[in-house]
Parts: sequence; C-alpha cells; structure tokens
Amino acid sequence: MQALIFDCDGVLVDTERDGHRVAFNEAFQKHGLDVEWDVEQYAELLKVGGGKERMKHYFDQNGYPEEVNDQEAFIKTLHADKTEIFMDLIKSGKLPVRPGIKRIIDEALGEAIQVMICSTSNVKAVTAIAETLVGIERKKRMKGIFAGDMAKKKKPDPEIYNLAKTTLELDPKQCLVIEDSRNGLLAAKAAGMHCLVTLSTYTIHEDLKEADRIVPDMENDGEPLTLEDLKNLII
Repeated sequence: MQALIFDCDGVLVDTERDGHRVAFNEAFQKHGLDVEWDVEQYAELLKVGGGKERMKHYFDQNGYPEEVNDQEAFIKTLHADKTEIFMDLIKSGKLPVRPGIKRIIDEALGEAIQVMICSTSNVKAVTAIAETLVGIERKKRMKGIFAGDMAKKKKPDPEIYNLAKTTLELDPKQCLVIEDSRNGLLAAKAAGMHCLVTLSTYTIHEDLKEADRIVPDMENDGEPLTLEDLKNLII
C-alpha cells in the first residue's frame, strides 16, 4: 500500500445530517429565506456533489428569491456563510470522529504510508475537521488535503482523486480510498483506485456493489479492521 486516502464527510465524521444540513438551514434563515431542508429532502439533494452545486440545483428547480439579480454571487455568499456556521459546529466538538478512524490513521502513519484527505467539500471546512476532530498532529503528518474548488468537477467525477494521484505521483493500484457514498465510490474507481466503503446515515441503502469491501465502520461491529486487512484489499 502506497497511500491511504480518506473522504471527509460521512467517513471521518458523520457530518451530513447534523452538520452540513443544519448549517445550510441556518444560512438560509440568516438571509431571511423561507427554505428549510428536512432529513429526507437532504438525502435527495446529496445526490448532487458539492455544496454550491447542491444549492444551485435546489434554487434552479425551485426558483430564486425575486431580489436576486446575480445567481452566482447569491450562491457564493450563501455558501460562505454556511461554511462559517459549519466550522463553528466543528470547533464546538459536538460531532464525534467515527469509530476506528484515529487508530487506522496512526497505524498507517506508523508504517510510513502516505495518508491524505480527498473531498469535494469546502477546503476550510475539511481542514477544520482534520485539525479539530481528527487531531492537528495527525493532520500535520498527512501528505495533504485535496478539497473544494481544487477540482472543478465533483464526485462521481474522479478529478479530486486524479489531482492527488498526479500531485503525489501515486500508483492508483497501490492506493486504497475510504468512502461512504456511491458518488465517492465511483470517483475512486474511475481514478483506478481500490475502495472500502464505511456506511453512514445517508448512504446505508445505496448501491455499493463496486466496493472492494463494505463495513459499518472501521470497528466493524466488534471485529476491528486492521491495517493488514486494508492492505489485503489491494493485493
């Protein structure tokens, strides 16, 4: 194994339901919008990769406020406010890291395997999760964070994984990606990488047949996955 690559939302922390969704709704409220995404509606919206893209899809379908003249600027402003709200939630420490994540990162770093994060979420938010929840010392030892607008195309497009592959000169056949969604799984596979899926709140019923393995989390209901287990997926 040359590299162990983590998605962020739903993998490091199960943030979608009680993090991003809440932050979107607070941003809508701040701007006086009569919009609130409930749990089921947000599950559908998650089929669109990227926060700005998700909001654009919603407002394209449901209409923009009458006073909005510049739709792109409107989305950017909303997303900036949403990101700040989300970061405050992360810094509060109320969202726990998913089981086994810190342990498996430490095992990989201990064997000099390159560890990184590849996400289509905002890079500031991903960095905040890595530093505040996963741990700043672990984050310092990672090879990098590839996120947000570093990639023009969002998952399931493989651009964010291809960026990491090219930047760090990785052999994709020696890389294992940890994902939680079909979009992420397809992105990893399109980049030629192996993929383990850890199920999260919104992805438990998705079609994940292309995954090399599917588990509830890294602790796997009392049978914790080891680094050797992960290495065996790329042999």
